[in-house]
Amino acid sequence: MTDPWVALEPGADPAERVRVLRRAHETFTTAGEVARPVRSVVAESWQRSARAGVGPDGGASVELSDGDLGTHRAEHPLARVMPLFRELLGTFAADGEHLLAVCDAHGRLLWVEGHPATRRRADGMNFVPGARWSETAVGTNAPGTAVALDRPVQVFAAEHFIRRVQPWTCAAAPVHDPHTGRVLGAVDITGGDGLAHPHSLGFVQAVARAAESQLALLAPPRLGDGGALLSALGRDEAELRLDGRRIRLSRRHSEILVLLARHPEGLSGDELLCALYADESVTPVTLRAELARLRRLVGPGLLASRPYRLTAAVESDATVVERRLEAGALMSAAEAYAGPLLPGSQAPAVVRLRRRLADGLRTALIAHRDPDLLADWAHAPWGEDDLEVWRALAAVRPVPAVRARLAALETELAAPGRPVSWPLGGATYLQRPPA
Repeated sequence: MTDPWVALEPGADPAERVRVLRRAHETFTTAGEVARPVRSVVAESWQRSARAGVGPDGGASVELSDGDLGTHRAEHPLARVMPLFRELLGTFAADGEHLLAVCDAHGRLLWVEGHPATRRRADGMNFVPGARWSETAVGTNAPGTAVALDRPVQVFAAEHFIRRVQPWTCAAAPVHDPHTGRVLGAVDITGGDGLAHPHSLGFVQAVARAAESQLALLAPPRLGDGGALLSALGRDEAELRLDGRRIRLSRRHSEILVLLARHPEGLSGDELLCALYADESVTPVTLRAELARLRRLVGPGLLASRPYRLTAAVESDATVVERRLEAGALMSAAEAYAGPLLPGSQAPAVVRLRRRLADGLRTALIAHRDPDLLADWAHAPWGEDDLEVWRALAAVRPVPAVRARLAALETELAAPGRPVSWPLGGATYLQRPPA
């Protein structure tokens, strides 16, 4: 296989590949071993699906219906580009007896359109608007896996984790907010074996990029004069979007902007020094040098002194999560949470902010007891060892895989010398590459 993201290499026999994949799927579901020639992206997805407690004979459940579905559709950013999706993919889906589907960032299908006979067949596996098709709910599938990996993916026939989905082939690509980079959902094309062609994957990816371009035109960033957007969740080096520029910041500059965005009234030199450095021997000269370098990087108009402050509104992704949490919009807050705030930072004030934000969100998730939201957190890099969340998940989704992971985690954390609390403050984890 020359491209691991493409399901079938040119010249491959689809029928033979299906037979091989079904044997491999049976081996995995009975013995837990992945046999060749299963692609690495599929093997890893099968493993994630099993850890999430998905069974090969399971199915999707409908979470949104009637008024709830209509409201969620109307409020979702991808509603603005549905005409584009229909224009670019709708005819292709209808003529090829395929389906056009669009999901949100949690893998819930918002729109499923296309050939009527194909839609009726898809109804039998609950591939319908309002159903949840995330990896943690139904295992390996193109829209759910595209959202989980944040990249375009093609899933062919028996590569699907659930058996009743294996007659289908699909290709999907994530769609991002063009201003913040966060995943809004995915656009998908689902149908027969013909979609395993490499052109299908490239086509759906091009449609996703076209949608992002249109979103940028339809919804420019709502900023005041000179305003900026700061992305600092799930990444050690933040990105500042300012006046049409995307500026990659060093770790120290990231910490400074996070703190100044948090304190629009400004911070004195002594306050900023204490917030950034645990080492009391660091002098004000060091801080002034860092601020001078930051001012040269972002331009003189954004950073003022006496006190140190930002002269324009800076919208931080961390602030977005906080605001949604305070409003009680838990699902929306979880969607916006891309990971711990500057996870590698040891700056005292950043560590406190990181803990407060993560603890606030996870506490709300535990109290809410939504199994899918808990599963999303538990299977994220920052939640793999979160004992309290795994206990909460086991209480509402007591499947064997979840119980086994909880038992292993309790044994591991009970070992001598191991902490029993959730160690986020200075923890590091595998991060996704910057958008």
